[in-house]
Amino acid sequence: MTAAPGELAVGQSLPVIERTITLADMIAYAGATWDWYGLHYDPAFVEAAKVPGPVVDGQVFGAYFVELCQDAFGPQSFVRELSFTFRNLMFAGETVRVEGTVTEIDTERAVVEMTATILASDFGPERAAAKPARAVVLLGTPDGPGAR
Repeated sequence: MTAAPGELAVGQSLPVIERTITLADMIAYAGATWDWYGLHYDPAFVEAAKVPGPVVDGQVFGAYFVELCQDAFGPQSFVRELSFTFRNLMFAGETVRVEGTVTEIDTERAVVEMTATILASDFGPERAAAKPARAVVLLGTPDGPGAR
């Protein structure tokens, strides 16, 4: 869902994203980012680290936060600032829910507060993956993103 100009307002929730992250997704992400740290895909490394499964690369949450904002504000928006804090490990096969709420908006930019929550699974109960999270989104025109 991309909002038309003026459709989104302070207090409005953005459409939720839910993704199950598989080991194949994690290997593809490692290839795209050149991050071949064994904790994300190598069974022997994972076992030696004494964690219950391959760990999702935390930067994936940043990608989902940007996707959430750009899906809501449209292809001419631009995430200028993004910050978030990791809270818990997420493992291959788990599902993450990404949510956001508009906290500020004007003609040139919007501020969105977000969370990434790992849904309950065999690895444990529902828990925060990344929280707090905040994005400043420049609201563009057909000529490009806003100037601020």
